[in-house]
Amino acid sequence: MKTASGTRFLLPDPLAALVAIPILGGLMILQTSIVSRLPLLQGTPDLVMLAIITWALQKRVHTAWHWCIIGGLIYGLASALPVGVPLVCYALVTWLALTLRRRVWQVPILALFLMVFLGTLITHAVAYISLLLAGDPLDLLEAFNLVTLPSLLLNLLFALPIYAVITDLARWAYPEELEV
Repeated sequence: MKTASGTRFLLPDPLAALVAIPILGGLMILQTSIVSRLPLLQGTPDLVMLAIITWALQKRVHTAWHWCIIGGLIYGLASALPVGVPLVCYALVTWLALTLRRRVWQVPILALFLMVFLGTLITHAVAYISLLLAGDPLDLLEAFNLVTLPSLLLNLLFALPIYAVITDLARWAYPEELEV
């Protein structure tokens, strides 16, 4: 298959899924080492979730679930939450993004902002419920005001740079076919 430039860059799906490991791992390292040191109140952005959402919203991408599982495992190993919690969060977000991509919107930037908003609320709600079940009582209003809302704002700010990088990666991995 040739691309518009005449070169062949198409990655097979297993290879495109393996590209997720260094990208999501690098984002997790960036998130835990640099970005988490600059919180807004108590909120920090979730770069891994932003990458998964952006990847799932790309039209030609076939490996969104691979990225979801890899990202959930990486986040689960790096965070204090049980490993299953990020997997559940990212699975819900990926399912919603894929549904949104297929049925509702064809404008990816609007879908991105909607998914970042919903994804942040979903991940924080599932994490809050898991902490309550683990016996760690948190004040809901305080958690929402000090963690969720600032994280939402930071996720919205970081969404555009992540979108630009992941969109370029998706165009490289899944180029458009030229008609002969």
